[in-house]
Amino acid sequence: MSLTGLFLISFLMVHLVGNLLVFKGDNGAMFNAYAHFMSTAGIIRIAEIILVLGFVLHIYSAWKLTQYNKQTRPQDYICNRADVNSTWFSRNMGLTGSMVLIFLVTHLHNFWYRYKFQAEIPQAAGTDYNDMYWLVQTVFQQEWWFAILYVVAMVFLGFHLAHAFESAFQTLGINHKKYTPLIQILGVLFAIVVPLSFAAMPLYFLIF
Repeated sequence: MSLTGLFLISFLMVHLVGNLLVFKGDNGAMFNAYAHFMSTAGIIRIAEIILVLGFVLHIYSAWKLTQYNKQTRPQDYICNRADVNSTWFSRNMGLTGSMVLIFLVTHLHNFWYRYKFQAEIPQAAGTDYNDMYWLVQTVFQQEWWFAILYVVAMVFLGFHLAHAFESAFQTLGINHKKYTPLIQILGVLFAIVVPLSFAAMPLYFLIF
């Protein structure tokens, strides 16, 4: 669970770097080049397979852990102060993870599927490949409901990361009085900065 979680966290960072190219101010030229590379390079096809396996293993691990916990204690505690024993983020990882998964399916349909298989997308200026910048701008401006869903999903992603980051290191045995406070700070920053950076994209197109 922790290994696949850290793997997906690394994917988020790489994906974010590519997404931030929409703010470059070149009318999407660099972003379109990035999108074209990501959709055609052979090594990316291999990375996509690994990524899908990472998602599947992460979801399967979460399900197996939930089943194991239920089997270990089939009867609830008579008195359970959950708010004292754990954080809201840790108690609702299933909820936040499910919301992120629902968003991911919608996200893939709106961008990956449309970019690859729908012919109405114009070609990027001076190129022979589709204009991904145009697609992103059109989706967020015309399908405003998805832009709002995107922002809400990033809130849930932040909630999920708020527990996942520190928990992954602790599960791997990296728990030391000297390093754990630093990991906790980095986890909080990551859970705020990364989702906020992703959410900036639909907000940018909605406002400007």
